[in-house]
Amino acid sequence: MINRLSLDYKQLPLIATISLFVLMFSFGSVRYTGFFSAQVFLNLFIDNAFLIVIAVGMTFVIISGGIDLSVGSVIALTSMVAASLTMSAQWSPFIVIPISLLIGTVLGLVQGSLIHFYNLQPFIVTLAGMFLARGLSYVISVETIAIDHPFFSYMASTRIPLPGDTFISISVIIALIIVAIAVFIGHSTKFGRTVYAIGGSEQSAMLMGLPVGKTKVLIYTFSGFCASLAGLIFTFYMLSGYGLHANGMELDTIAAVVIGGTLLTGGAGYVAGSVVGVLILGVIQTIIVFEGTLSSWWTKIAIGVLLLLFIVLQRVIVLRSEKKQGNQ
Repeated sequence: MINRLSLDYKQLPLIATISLFVLMFSFGSVRYTGFFSAQVFLNLFIDNAFLIVIAVGMTFVIISGGIDLSVGSVIALTSMVAASLTMSAQWSPFIVIPISLLIGTVLGLVQGSLIHFYNLQPFIVTLAGMFLARGLSYVISVETIAIDHPFFSYMASTRIPLPGDTFISISVIIALIIVAIAVFIGHSTKFGRTVYAIGGSEQSAMLMGLPVGKTKVLIYTFSGFCASLAGLIFTFYMLSGYGLHANGMELDTIAAVVIGGTLLTGGAGYVAGSVVGVLILGVIQTIIVFEGTLSSWWTKIAIGVLLLLFIVLQRVIVLRSEKKQGNQ
């Protein structure tokens, strides 16, 4: 019964997401000259590689029934640490990068431990983490730290050629590798199955003898790692560190994951769906750029409307599932 319900109802948001992306890209292709091209499509990945990475980590968190509000601030803190160590301390990037990745990983580990061992609400714990990381960014510097280093410049400017006179960036390769690893972990490992079980019913997962506590800690640790990795990619993109980087990015990430078909109630969702959700946000931004007469604030308006629609769709799915279960 559970498998049938998940097939009939819990995949509907993902199907709606893919259909919406196709519809929006088709609309842009018909309305704007030059929109329908391979490079415009690849630019969606290039411009949103950091958001794809951060959405991967957030997907696991939301599938488990949690939330992580600290990811945007972790991006800012990572960029500040990378910039200050590279430019002020003159450290090698091969030392700076591991240290930068540890920032979000350690913070995620601490947050996951607090949530599990002290039975605290993820919203409150990660909200505290958000303020902590953002505050530490300003402790390092209240000004922008520009990065002028050959390695960062190489990572930012290198284009990987593809057939048809198109290209992608190194950041896209990194993002796709993370997506592939996450898909494998989510659907082919005990950890991934436990994540879904916790989101479906934490109490039932405990009764089945699954390592709920360990898994919850690892979920937030992984989310923190993804946030720091996204912070490095964002640093490559901006070539600077700043305390206001990625301000509000956690909300964009949650929106992309929900639009991508992951249920806010937990227990259902797909990493690939979150990637499509990110691409939908990218298509909205691209359409606004091609239009030329619309304010960038229309991006937020469009995201808000889509998010509301998908939340309503999710609520309908949950109610239909509960009704089916009651009839059984």
